[in-house]
Amino acid sequence: MKKPQFVLASASPARHRLLQTVGMEVIVRPSDFDESQIQVSEPAQLVQVLAQCKAETVVPQFESALIMGCDSVLAMNGKIYGKPADAQEAIARWQLMRGQCGDLYTGHVLIDQCQNQTLVRCQVTRVYFASMSDRTIQAYVATGEPLKCAGAFALEGFGGLFVEKIAGCHSNVMGLSLPLLRQMLEELGYHVTDFWR
Repeated sequence: MKKPQFVLASASPARHRLLQTVGMEVIVRPSDFDESQIQVSEPAQLVQVLAQCKAETVVPQFESALIMGCDSVLAMNGKIYGKPADAQEAIARWQLMRGQCGDLYTGHVLIDQCQNQTLVRCQVTRVYFASMSDRTIQAYVATGEPLKCAGAFALEGFGGLFVEKIAGCHSNVMGLSLPLLRQMLEELGYHVTDFWR
């Protein structure tokens, strides 16, 4: 089976870096899909629907590619959180999150144009947040990092200082579960090493 191009339908630098770190050759094609049109109240279902919409938006640009869409949200106490709208919201969010734990859901979709197959999966990782003072929260939000991330933190950035521990897949918290990607590729009949540069 001929190896298709691997396309990441995401503007996330963290997802792109993760794939580059494991040696994958990736074409980045952000979907610019309007997430506000999807109204789903269950986090696993929400991220899977959004990931699929993002991947499908990019499909017409290719003929024989393997297209990956991803989407992440944080769920705490029955509420779903995406990227905060502004600094005020990020501060309020961290005041709720400090000393608590939440579940980070990431939807993963692979559309294989060569085999006309689509796989849809979800990975969940529990994240335990540090107790932080208001001063620390304000300083962290002032870096701008929390405004770019689902859950208002980036594990691979300043936010890593404020995560006490993680239960589950580490890379999932950065927006893409590498073990799940490997399993999905195998399910489609590929091997992850097929996509190494």
